Amino acid sequence: MVQQLKSIIEGLLFMAGDEGLTIKQIAEIVEIDNRLSEDIVRELKADMEQSGRGIRIAEVAGAFRFTTHPDHAAYFERMAYSPSRSSLSQAALETLAIIAYRQPITRIEIEEIRGVKSEKAIQTLAAKDLVEEKGRAEQIGRPILYGTTRSFLDHFELGSLEALPEPSALTPEAELEEQTQLLFGRLDGRDMDSGKES
Repeated sequence: MVQQLKSIIEGLLFMAGDEGLTIKQIAEIVEIDNRLSEDIVRELKADMEQSGRGIRIAEVAGAFRFTTHPDHAAYFERMAYSPSRSSLSQAALETLAIIAYRQPITRIEIEEIRGVKSEKAIQTLAAKDLVEEKGRAEQIGRPILYGTTRSFLDHFELGSLEALPEPSALTPEAELEEQTQLLFGRLDGRDMDSGKES
């Protein structure tokens, strides 16, 4: 029973991403009391640390979330700035288009528009300093609001967000596709490592 609950909670924390989950939220979802919820989360946290896993559970601002092993930071930094990872994937570019045109916006709202998980794309964009946290939404769980950065304007040679190309499409799906293509057009032939995208 406890092992099954650990497995469920591990999956929930994975789904919650950077926003994490509080003990109360976990207890409500799994339908157990708060004390048992906290005991299991702390056991799971200890299990992951004792087994030397690359993923840890951290408590940040009252919520539990996954984080990477601090001793491996140099490798994550190397991965983030690897030349082979300098260009934006289609998923990242699509996510960036949504954030640029609809900011401030939560990860859940982005995923509702894209129809797929977007946490990795958001992390990639944040690592490249193209998006950043802009605050918290006045909703249950106070999800993070994302918006573009000053570096985004520099990369796309925009004086302000008002200078973003205006899409002409009518349907939301076609509009997203056009917004993505408009941004891609601005990136075409540019090198991200020199401050612009290739």
